[in-house]
Formats: sequence, C-alpha cells, structure tokens
Amino acid sequence: MPNVYQPKDNHLLAMLAQAEWERMAPYLVAIDLPLGQVIYESGDPIQHVYFPSTAIVSLLYVMEDGASAEITIVGNEGLIGIAVFMGGETTSSRAVVQSAGRAYRLGARILGDEFHRGGPAQRLLLRYTQALMAQMVQTAACNRHHSIDQQLCRSLLLSLDRLPSSELRMTQQLIANMLGLRRPGVMDAAMKLQEAGLIRYSYGNIEVLDRPGLEKRVCECYAVVKREFDRLLPDLQAI
Repeated sequence: MPNVYQPKDNHLLAMLAQAEWERMAPYLVAIDLPLGQVIYESGDPIQHVYFPSTAIVSLLYVMEDGASAEITIVGNEGLIGIAVFMGGETTSSRAVVQSAGRAYRLGARILGDEFHRGGPAQRLLLRYTQALMAQMVQTAACNRHHSIDQQLCRSLLLSLDRLPSSELRMTQQLIANMLGLRRPGVMDAAMKLQEAGLIRYSYGNIEVLDRPGLEKRVCECYAVVKREFDRLLPDLQAI
C-alpha cells in the first residue's frame, strides 16, 4: 500500500491554530526533494519556504574556497526560510537536501503575512527560531571540540528524530560536506560505528541498528539540543 502523506506530518503545521491552518493550507504544495538538491544558495532571495515531512535539509555555511560546514538541520519539526519573518529577504546559508523525502512549499509572502498578524503562529515561529538558534550554537561548539565519530553520532541521532524510520539516505561525501570534514575521516568514523554494530552503511544508505548504542557514544551536544526543543516546543512531543 503506498504511503499517504499529508501536510500535518510537519509538526509546525500540525501545531497551527485552526484559523491559521485554514488560511495557509490552500497554498501548500507537496514536492519531492531528491538527495543533494540545493534549495537555496547563499544570497538568494527567498521566494518560498519549505516545511519538510519526510525530507531532511542541512543548512551549510560555504566559504570562498568552496569548503562548507553544517550550521543546523531541519526536518519534520520545522521549516526552511526563517529569514522571511525575521526581517531579511535573503539567506546567508546554502540549504541542501541531506535525506531525500517530501516537503510542503509555501509562498514566502503568505507565511510573512501570517506572522505579522501577531497571533499564535507568530509565537510558535519565534519559539521555533530560538530552538533553531540554540542548535546552531551547539553545532558550532561540537564541531570545534568533539571527535569526528561523536559529531557523526550527533548528526545521525538528530536526523533520526526527524524521520519515521531508522534508515537515512545520504552519501559519505554529503556527510563530509555537512560536517566540514574530509571524506576519509567520515569513512573511518562510519566504519567504527559499523564495526561496533551501531549502523549498517551502504552507498547512499545508512541504517541505524542500535540507537541506544549511539546515544551512549554521542557527546552531550545532542541532549542539549533535544532539551531546548522540548522546552520551547513541548507540543512536539505529543505529535
């Protein structure tokens, strides 16, 4: 039986008040996001925002020499395009699909208008933005102070929290780009996790076999981010 998707698979959309949902729902467009697709480049004007349901999108800061490092990831807990309601018209990061899946696209102006109504949607989006900023700060600290395998565990666990299954579709090169590392370093870290029986890796696909094992191996950064999302968006736990 084919999968049945709906916009409220995205938790922010599911948390909208009924009146807000009714104003926005007619303009939501379901789209498929293939692995590696670039949604925004740094400096692009934002025409649409995206509410992932089964896809995961990585926000990357790209250096002049082409090197990149992950700032944060967004999945079914959030949206891509917060600059629309935070006072900017462009994004300073690249948004690239980390794990293929579905999202719902909405015109930027429609979300901006809803935000400026000043109702429950505004408060929801501001709380989400604060949680996202906390994740960005923790990611920067993790990338500076923790080992490659700890960073990989953090990335895998955060991704799992945003997916309905234990399988992630992503390549080692994409992971390396996200973490700002060379591919051999990521390969070594992935092999350590596989040898420990925590994951099974094949090209383009990672299956998590032992989540509790990953949680024991990961640094404190994963728990810090999760606590902040639970504090600011407690309703996410009930969805």
